[in-house]
Amino acid sequence: MGVGVWSMHFVGMMAFHLETAMQYNTLLTVVSMLASIVASLIAFRVTTIIDAGIRQIASASLFMGSGILAMHYIGMQAIRAPIQISYDYFYFGLSILIAYAASFIALYLFRQQRTITDLNVGLKILYAAVMALAISGTHYMGMQAASFRVDKIHTNQMLNEMVQSESFLLVGVAIVTFVMLAVSSGAIFFDRNVLERMAYTDALTTLPNRHQLAKYFERSFPGKDSGFMLFIDLDRFKTINDTLGHDAGDLFIKEVALRLKAAISGDQTVFRLGGDEFLIASSKGRLQEAAQLADEIIAVIKKPYSVLGNEIYMTSSIGISLAPDHGMTRTALLKAADMAMYRAKEAGKNQYQFFDEETDRLLVRKLELERDLRKALINEELVIYYQPKWDAESNCVSGMEALMRWHHPQLGTIMPIEFIPIAEETGLIVAMTRWMIREVCKQNAEWQLHNLVHVCVSVNMSVRVFESGELTEMVVEALKAFAIKPGDLELEITESIAMYDLKDTIQQLRKLKELGVRVSMDDFGTGYSSLGSLDELPIDALKIDQNFIRQSGLPSKQAIISTIITIANLLNLEVIAEGVETEEQIGFLKSRGCRVMQGYYYGKPMDAKAVEAWLLHAANSVKEEVTVEVASA
Repeated sequence: MGVGVWSMHFVGMMAFHLETAMQYNTLLTVVSMLASIVASLIAFRVTTIIDAGIRQIASASLFMGSGILAMHYIGMQAIRAPIQISYDYFYFGLSILIAYAASFIALYLFRQQRTITDLNVGLKILYAAVMALAISGTHYMGMQAASFRVDKIHTNQMLNEMVQSESFLLVGVAIVTFVMLAVSSGAIFFDRNVLERMAYTDALTTLPNRHQLAKYFERSFPGKDSGFMLFIDLDRFKTINDTLGHDAGDLFIKEVALRLKAAISGDQTVFRLGGDEFLIASSKGRLQEAAQLADEIIAVIKKPYSVLGNEIYMTSSIGISLAPDHGMTRTALLKAADMAMYRAKEAGKNQYQFFDEETDRLLVRKLELERDLRKALINEELVIYYQPKWDAESNCVSGMEALMRWHHPQLGTIMPIEFIPIAEETGLIVAMTRWMIREVCKQNAEWQLHNLVHVCVSVNMSVRVFESGELTEMVVEALKAFAIKPGDLELEITESIAMYDLKDTIQQLRKLKELGVRVSMDDFGTGYSSLGSLDELPIDALKIDQNFIRQSGLPSKQAIISTIITIANLLNLEVIAEGVETEEQIGFLKSRGCRVMQGYYYGKPMDAKAVEAWLLHAANSVKEEVTVEVASA
């Protein structure tokens, strides 16, 4: 830019003729060029700042205008005697005004050009013309302001040197112009062929990347009549990085990319979105073609890989969106395919799923719940319900299980089966569990204070709480805060929690057992724990899953229930049956030696006030039964 401004000035000066030859001071001529270059550098550096505003552009135009003016008037000062120059102050001031005003407008338009991605050629020419106006306007207004006087004595001598002076200047301008064009051409070539390729191509696989996907949709994907998108995610890719290292993972990704490129045809294009995610887009084709390609991709990816001497097997989950059924824009189709891919993973992986409205509705609801769940604890929307455990032998309440509910201000009551998985995914379950343990201890302390009931209350645990390493600390803090005996609190774990990290689980549970806190295993018989490690777990009770109880009329289920009770007795563990709803179930369980039961037959989950009313009713019912028995005797 600076060299271009300088060249324009001296080409203009070469076109300007006086009655005598003009010679230039070499040093001042070079200084004028440097002034132009430095000013241009500063001006464009300022305007390339991402968040540059009017103030930054104004300061940049100050440098740019000053550079143009300095270049012009230093260049004029470089003219050697016998030519003497004087200036008209009006035109001199007008040249300064033109330089600054036109520089500001040009740089402002330049800044706008950088923020508009699809700028047309006409506007670019307009921006260039405004900058040219700033340069040439300053030059010719400066020339208008200048008055030249020639010393006649030296005229003849200067005429002899005229050819030499103009030739020198012409060669200098030509060389500078050539260098400027060469540098500009090189920069354009580098930008178009190197930088653009780097920006729109994935470095590892050389596939088009997410940025190229946006350009693809602008140019090659009308999406009005047909077209589809396949969102491909590799199942368990993280395992390769964790076990074989990232170098092996990179080699594996490159091999997958080669297979995907070999599988496509026609107008189909494969992109790498990042990590283990790929995408195939086609501007032609409907449901049948998309399903056929998805089947081929699944089969291709399932073939074994050989990476650094290791044989690897991989599967993929694919989500498919169709145009125009699921949208016509990149954003809409990508979102739909992404949702369908997650549905394929939830359905068992190694398959493809098409997007449908029900999937969209469920995922939107999930996102809404995730957003609102972050505020639920602060807004006191979470409440605790309690379900009693009943001792069928002594005919009295023997404990309570605390169950969390969410009273959403717009959606109503939301059950744990829906929001607990979201809390576990987001990590919110740790804070929620801390709050729940405190509230349970607080409520139990109040019941004991008023002599309503003195039983152990159990709280369900999540594997995320064990991973946090904060379980022991939060239990100790709650027990101390409300002066509750450790034996009045029970933590319920599942088989999956126990087996997730058996060694760490045992260590944390032993610390809790040393405090005196009870531990029970919930839903026993439905998980994947090994009976060989059951005796290693420091637990106090087994809870028989309600699915077994509901089908306790079947001989096979009766055999399983009897086996669980026998194992518990041999390990000196208490047995609790969940989901008890009928007298027949109670009779069967009592005959097998199970005395503690929990279910709707005895009481449904209730809030604290309802529990208090239930306790009074249960106490009166027991008294009436005792009175009847005494009267009968």
